[in-house]
Amino acid sequence: MDGEGKMKPVVLVTRKLPEAVEDRLRRDYQAILNPTDTLYSSADIINMAAEADAILPCHTEKFSAEVIERLPARIKAIANFSVGYDHVDVEAAKKRGLIVTNTPDVLSDATAELTMMLMLGAARRASEGEKLVRTREWKDWSPSFMVGVQVTGKRLGIVGFGRVGQVVAQRARAFDMTIHYHNRRRVNPQLEQGATYHETVEALMPHCDFLALHCVASAETAGLLNKERIEMLPDGAVVVNASRGAVIDDEALIEALKSGKLYAAGLDVFNNEPDINPAYRELDNVFLMPHIGSATRETRDAMGFRALDNLDAIFSGREPGDRVA
Repeated sequence: MDGEGKMKPVVLVTRKLPEAVEDRLRRDYQAILNPTDTLYSSADIINMAAEADAILPCHTEKFSAEVIERLPARIKAIANFSVGYDHVDVEAAKKRGLIVTNTPDVLSDATAELTMMLMLGAARRASEGEKLVRTREWKDWSPSFMVGVQVTGKRLGIVGFGRVGQVVAQRARAFDMTIHYHNRRRVNPQLEQGATYHETVEALMPHCDFLALHCVASAETAGLLNKERIEMLPDGAVVVNASRGAVIDDEALIEALKSGKLYAAGLDVFNNEPDINPAYRELDNVFLMPHIGSATRETRDAMGFRALDNLDAIFSGREPGDRVA
């Protein structure tokens, strides 16, 4: 009970969260925690939600229309610990009367840092270099040894110029990169800070020595980077993705990396994670990360607090600030 003698709402938490976030959960709610960080199945979640008033999941749990329909009637909200919410059938949630929230804004800096790492790692052959050192295959130095491509002064194209895309542009300007972007609509010139807007993805492609994908995953963006658009990129371009794997046609990207059409790619997200297309593991010119765009202590704490802020609003009868359904 809380200080007024009222029963605290019960929140089912599907993954192990940062300590500070779980401390706040214990203080303000009856929290059903996951101390072993077990990946729950849909059936597990449905069963465990029987006594819950809300669910606090991550992107690793899938809330299809069928799952949402089978959730107990007492569930009021799905407060996601993620900025993306493509793992939730939003229309089914609306039909059911469930509130769905996410955690925007707080991931922007960390994801932008990771994007720059992907660009640098791909361009400067970081995976190959580290492997040489770790396996003791590094034997000598020569002027032609491990030569990559330079990031400084190149053209960066960004698909999706929202919060993360704009921070990526800020970071890239420190490398004297020229910024081009495509967005569903042109942003305010003050936010552009000199970036060049292109009305279509196709118009953007020829201006990208580096291409960074920061669009949301949706039916409209599924397979956005396909064979036809890759062909529009300059020869030797570098592609990086820190948004969602679904926006890339894997077969088309792999073919372009094998043929030399693309110099390299830096990928933090994939289709069918963690069972990614095995061809990526065989390519030396792909810098791979295991979906860690938001993985800093500061950001993960902030994500948890943002999710709890949304729950606090819901259970006090206020509109949550990050409602998406």
